[in-house]
Amino acid sequence: MSRNVPNNSRYRLAREQGTIIKDWGGRLPVALVYPDSYYIGMSNLGIHTIYSLLNNNPSVVAERFFYEEDRKKNPVQPLAIESERPLTDFPVIAFSVTWEPDFFHIPRLLKSAGIPLFSAERDERHPLIIAGGPCIMSNPMPLAPFFDCLCIGEAEALFPAMLPVLKKASVENRPDVLKELSKIPGLFVPRVDDAAPVRRQYVDSLDDCSSHSVIMTDDTELSNLYMIEAERGCSHACRFCLVSSIFSPVRYRSPETILKQAEEGLRYRKRIGLVGPDVSGHPQFQTILENLRNVGAEISVSSLRIKPLPAAALEELSEGKVKTVALAPEAGSQRLRSLIRKGIDEADILEAMKQVASCGINQVKLYFMIGLPTETDEDADEISALTMKCRAVIEDHCPGSRIVLSIAPFVPKAGTPFQREGMAALSVLNRRIAAVKQRLTPSGITVKADSPGWSRVQGVLSQGDEKLADVLAGTPAISLPGWQKALQAHHLDEETYLTKKTETEILPWHRIQY
Repeated sequence: MSRNVPNNSRYRLAREQGTIIKDWGGRLPVALVYPDSYYIGMSNLGIHTIYSLLNNNPSVVAERFFYEEDRKKNPVQPLAIESERPLTDFPVIAFSVTWEPDFFHIPRLLKSAGIPLFSAERDERHPLIIAGGPCIMSNPMPLAPFFDCLCIGEAEALFPAMLPVLKKASVENRPDVLKELSKIPGLFVPRVDDAAPVRRQYVDSLDDCSSHSVIMTDDTELSNLYMIEAERGCSHACRFCLVSSIFSPVRYRSPETILKQAEEGLRYRKRIGLVGPDVSGHPQFQTILENLRNVGAEISVSSLRIKPLPAAALEELSEGKVKTVALAPEAGSQRLRSLIRKGIDEADILEAMKQVASCGINQVKLYFMIGLPTETDEDADEISALTMKCRAVIEDHCPGSRIVLSIAPFVPKAGTPFQREGMAALSVLNRRIAAVKQRLTPSGITVKADSPGWSRVQGVLSQGDEKLADVLAGTPAISLPGWQKALQAHHLDEETYLTKKTETEILPWHRIQY
């Protein structure tokens, strides 16, 4: 373990606006942990949302922690950004877990703080450790042995009932506290295993929730944006997508609330980022854009759906304020687009390319998946063919613009219609990605692809069970060889988790009701 340097926290704190500093007297201190770097974590709107939610409660003080490594890739002892206190000073530690690769950081972070890794090893002398976030809502089982309590649902719906119990964490017998937590709807407490189903909890209205940037800093990927959540959930229900499963029903923030939050945000940044899986599908999208333009905001939209492509979005593009557009055909062949219920055909894709190219954009990013269920080499070849057609359209209407192709291996997610599907073999993924690169790169198209090896690790963790906690704790280094070594040490292998499941097979996450 490497020691942290207090000045690191001071440096970051000095560069922030909007930080909430509260006196600890008479309050419950909660350590809010994002298990990745400060740079990545502060780009996550969920951290801002929970930080605000907790600190808006006068009886709570929440401070932030992140996972950092030194130059030798050793974890750095975590200290709070706000007070430079260690994790062990906090009676409650709350992790926000947004994607599977961060699973590796969790035991390393706890170990570097001197905290026993497993819930069974801790009592009221130790912090009570909870976790939430998309990965936890989807399948909490690989991480369950590390945590005292896992949140299946949205923080705004869960914390009001949780906080009175969490205040007892360091003063009452730990088993009694855990038993009380287990009675709260939406909480999964592994050490109180009554086999009862756990139903996901959610709020009815986004207008009752504060979900926007709270702390502004230049030390993050989205430093030029003030983020506002415009919607939660998605109405399109693509069969591979986790969003419609764990964030349904779809809910929209009203134009009035968005405008009010934007006016606050314009004190810090000129650019307002509207966040959501299908922002352009907001039923009042046109009104929102008009309102934001009227107060002088520049606008960034996190997602544009290919069909329909709203006229309001095109108008924003045509005014030259957006230079890069991301579109997601997801699959090259119509057969696979129909299989995943994408709801678009090739004509829709090419028409969208024509529309955005006519607005003078500089770059179009196209997102595809490789290794979808039933995919053949011919289906994968259609990615290249469709991309070349898109290139021809953009050259006709906006010469000089470029296409960047992003390929991600399909990873089956718990809770989705494809949760029982298997994952393509490493050799198949490598071969199909190489074929796409070989065809497109000579044409000047940039092709970026996620690592097939790490994507399969992600697949194991998204489909995994409690046995993987020991693997995560025993991985000697965060590397593919280290991962394989740890799997073998526990007599496990990837194929056990990545093979297609039968309809009668009981899944590790069967207790979770989405």
